[in-house]
This record gives sequence, structure tokens and C-alpha cells, in this order.
Amino acid sequence: MMREVMSSYGTSSALYPGVSTESLALLPRVFKTTVLGESFMSQSSSFFSRIKSWVGIAAAVAMAFMGAGAPEVHAQAKPAGTVKVGVLHSLSGTMAISETVLKDVALMAFEEINAKGGVMGMKIEPVVVDPASNWPLFAEKARQLITQDKVAVVFGCWTSVSRKSVLPVFEELNSLLFYPVQYEGEEISRNVFYTGAAPNQQAIPAVEYLMSKEGGAAKRWVLLGTDYVYPRTTNKILRAFLKSKGVADKDIDEKYTPFGHSDYQTIVADVKKFSAGGKTAVISTINGDSNVPFYKELGNQGLKATDVPVVAFSVGEEELRGVDTKPLVGHLAAWNYFMSIKAPANDEFTKKWAAYAKAKNIAGHKDKPLTNDPMEATYIGIYMWKQAVEKAKTFDVAKVSAAMAGQTFTAPSGIVSKMDEKNHHLHKAVFIGEVKADGQFNVVWKTKGPVKAQPWSPFIAGNDKKKDEPALMAEKAPEKKK
Repeated sequence: MMREVMSSYGTSSALYPGVSTESLALLPRVFKTTVLGESFMSQSSSFFSRIKSWVGIAAAVAMAFMGAGAPEVHAQAKPAGTVKVGVLHSLSGTMAISETVLKDVALMAFEEINAKGGVMGMKIEPVVVDPASNWPLFAEKARQLITQDKVAVVFGCWTSVSRKSVLPVFEELNSLLFYPVQYEGEEISRNVFYTGAAPNQQAIPAVEYLMSKEGGAAKRWVLLGTDYVYPRTTNKILRAFLKSKGVADKDIDEKYTPFGHSDYQTIVADVKKFSAGGKTAVISTINGDSNVPFYKELGNQGLKATDVPVVAFSVGEEELRGVDTKPLVGHLAAWNYFMSIKAPANDEFTKKWAAYAKAKNIAGHKDKPLTNDPMEATYIGIYMWKQAVEKAKTFDVAKVSAAMAGQTFTAPSGIVSKMDEKNHHLHKAVFIGEVKADGQFNVVWKTKGPVKAQPWSPFIAGNDKKKDEPALMAEKAPEKKK
């Protein structure tokens, strides 16, 4: 390509006043360094329109090298300026109740990092998009972030259907996604780092707790969720787990509602009727704003935790904001973080969030700042990515991914979280909390320390043959498309 450029524009020193013939002789080597790193691979028309100016610049650089004794040319210049980072969360639609605050905490983390010098000396420039709880739109927005905005990494998604929508885009274009929410497992990608919980870090421990004497010794189970991949796959795992513990099919009732569902009167009545057959617990994988009418209906029908405890996997402090929690006292949630956790790291995190929310006039949080598990997972992911970039000394996807292995970060929960050396999942502590009258959670059970994620559940047939690491991880990753 260099020869094509030179044949088109010429190498005569007359074309570049002040540039010697000797300097022009260095052009191919300097051109490769100064131009290929920009957008040479795209071979776009706009690129070729700048070729002549690039040759002139390269020639000038070559002349400077001649004057300095022509030292060896290095492939990477010292980073300067900004690096673009994508934020892919629903700011409207049914999932906005949960996802908007993840955008906000990401911006807080970027601001903190920039105040301390950025990443490798480069300030983070966030690019925020709104996929509007529209799953195909997630894929479109992901492609836009990677190909048009040229982001180095994306932090985003909540639902598994949104993650499944964008996954082929990240793998095709070889970009990185940090996914901050608990999910059903059954997936590993070298282009995704999962900072939320796998089933063995949330769902399985929660059910084990409810089966124990301490948790109420439940014998019957209602698996209630929103109708999409996360609840259905999680409940498939839980059904197999319950059967392994001797629970019969007649003692398991599985129900699903669509996104945005608001009438839970019949469902809650059915739960009460089912519970007449023995000590019953509800496992809720309801997502989004449907949680508000569900919990309100529990209160309306007087379904107390002492009668039928509900443990939720997608309800935290933020989702309970608009609910009268007094009738819900004692119901449960299983997470890897609660705002109420007593730890110096959490005190610092919550204070920073309160100050940031007030300064930025964030709706709801400026007056009543709340933090939750996916916020913590987002925060951990951003700082681990920063550490990995600085360890790798590059934004190159393959090198950053390799540098992520074994990264540690003292999480707001007070636990030192570690990114597994192979499976792209965090080692996470598990907490079970009871709802308090003020909408916070009282931790009633926790693991002794961080738990390694099992992306492939042992309760799904055939998973014992699957590797606990991204497919083809040892092979060279494809070049990132420009």
C-alpha cells in the first residue's frame, strides 16, 4: 500500500519543501508507524483523501529522526488525549427502573478515574446510548458504539435477552463487554466479562437457605419469573436442584408473566392456595418495573414472610424505592452486595455516591441516595478494566483480556473480588438479606468468603463435558475491526 501511495503522490523532495531526499527514503518505515495505527485497515475514501497530508507529516517526522540519528521506530506512540468508553443501558422503557442508575454510577466511576489522571494518562470520554428496553435495538446500539463511536470497551445490559442480543456483535467485531447483573449462566465468551452472579453465587445458595431450618424449612416451591431466558434457565436449574434434594414435581409450581406485567392479583391468590399444601417459598425472578405491582399485591393480600417467604434475585434497594415496604418486612433477596453492609469500603462508596447524586441532581437519589448490587458490579468492572489496561499498557482487546485474568479489587462489600484466571467471571461472596421497614436489607446469611462462579451448572445434563473457560481462548483473537 505504501508503494501505491508513493506512486500516486510521488517522492520528490520538491513536493515537500524543506524535506530532504534522505528523509523521504525513511517514509515507508515512518508511514507504517504513524498511519497504520490510525485507520489504515478501513481503506475508506476519507482515509485516502488524507494520504498526501499524512505523507507530508511522515516525511517531517522522518527528517526529525534523521537529525536525531534515526533511532528505531516503535509501533505504539505514547497515549494522549481521550479514550471513548460505551455505556449501554436502558434509560427508558420497562427496564429503566433498574438500569438508569447503572449509567449514573458508571459516569461517577469515570469521573473519579479522570480526576486521578485517567487510564494510561488518557481521560475517559463516555458515550451513552439508550436502547430503550428494546432487545434488537441493543444490538444496533452496540454496533454503533463499536464501529462508529470507536469505543475501547462497553459497560452495559441488564436482562439476558439484551446480552444475548449484543453477544454476536461483540464477538464479530472483537470488542469487550462488561456485564454487571446476575444471570442464568450457560455461557462463556472471550468478549464478555461477567461481574454479576452465576446461579451458584445467588440462586442455589438462596434455595439452600430456604430449605434449611434457619431459613424456614420450605417443602413446596413457586418459581415465579418474567418470561424470558434468565428466569426460564434459572428455574430449569433450580427444578433439577430441587429434584436432587427429593422435592417432587407436584411440590413445584412454575409461573411466568410478560415484561411490564402489572396485575398480580390472581397470581398472588394462586400462591396462597398452593401454600395450603405445605410450607412454601417463592423464588422470584421477576424483572423490571413489574416488581412494584407484585410487591404491592403481596401487601394487599397480606402474604407475609412468616407465611410464605419470597426471595428475589432482581429486587434490591432501587426497585423497592416506590413500594410501601412495611408489609414486606422479612421477605428476602439474594445478592452479592447490600447497601446496609458494614464495611469501611462500603461507607466510602455510599458517601461518594450520595455526594455525586446530589451534585448531579440525579432524580430520586439526590434526596434519597441508594446503592445496590448491580451498581457495585458495574463499579468493580470499570476499575478492573482500568487496571487491566494499565497492566497490558494498551487498549488492545486480546491483551486487555489476558491482563484481566486474576485481577483483584476491594469491592464496596468489603470483599476482595477476583476475576477468575480462566472463566471471565468474578469470585463473589453471597449475602441473603431480609427486607426492613425502611426499604433496606438486614443480612441474615452469608458465605464465609468469595465463591468461584460455575458458568456451566452441574444441574444441567451435558455440562460436565464443557470447559470452564472461553472457547478458543488459547487461540489468537481476531484483529479488532476498525
